[in-house]
Amino acid sequence: MSTLNSSRHPSTFLLLGIPGMEDSYNWIAIPFCFMYIVALIGNFGVLFLIVTVSSLHEPMYIFLSMLSVTDLILPSVALPKTLGIFWFNSKSISFHGCLTQMFFIHFIYCLESAILLAMAYDRYVAICDPLRYAVKFTNIIIRNIAALGLVRSFCVVTPFTYLLHRLPYCQNIEVPHTYCEHMGIARLACADVTVNIIYGLTAALSSMGLDVVFIIASYVHILRTVLSMNSHQARQKSFSTCTSHVCVIILFYVPAFFSFFAHRFGKHIPRNVHIFVANLYIILPSMLNPVIYSVSTKKIRQSVLKLFH
Repeated sequence: MSTLNSSRHPSTFLLLGIPGMEDSYNWIAIPFCFMYIVALIGNFGVLFLIVTVSSLHEPMYIFLSMLSVTDLILPSVALPKTLGIFWFNSKSISFHGCLTQMFFIHFIYCLESAILLAMAYDRYVAICDPLRYAVKFTNIIIRNIAALGLVRSFCVVTPFTYLLHRLPYCQNIEVPHTYCEHMGIARLACADVTVNIIYGLTAALSSMGLDVVFIIASYVHILRTVLSMNSHQARQKSFSTCTSHVCVIILFYVPAFFSFFAHRFGKHIPRNVHIFVANLYIILPSMLNPVIYSVSTKKIRQSVLKLFH
């Protein structure tokens, strides 16, 4: 056990991995490692195409490049430590290292949600107000949207670090997870964590929750506009431009809210199931997003084929 220092913080935490599945760690690590490699190759590939192909220098693809950057960072923050636990039993992580990992994981979650909202607004303007698209998505406006997403994510997530740092911790330093996240650390404290619970719920609903509401509202307007089109070809083209984004939204938000609410209210969900789903949430969207956009977006598909030819 680690002794507590003068600030009542343990020098290290122990990440236990997925309790109850220790005998399968070597087998679980193989697909996780494979998915991580695919995510790196896919997102680097998308970034390379968008940077080098001039026809992809459009707002839609600039937002996609932002999404690819977050999909590179998120698994890179969590997966190396997870694989270290599975393969090398490397469970130890410093207190400040744990808070740093927690900060970046939640920061990227919040930022990716903001990017998905920006992409939904991009599709809304392109379909519902196409004549003003070039005015609403200038380079300056795109940079401001990116800056606003970064600032919002920083402001939402930074209090998590303070709320955890202020707590005194018990002798138990074992975190039943593969990576550090806010409530998993807070529950080790020898103090009331009601403030952490309330703020965590408020932050999630006021950021990602509102993003979902605005995204749904955007697609309701998009659907109404598309269905009112007289041309079948125009309707089909509009639907095709939104298909990939809708798939990515579902892939991002469904497991995110499952993991969030299961951690706070899902007392009857086995812990190993919750942790396993949380790990899939880290890596699965990052791996599949480039595949979804490469298959369903015509310009990217053509650019890939042209590159190989």
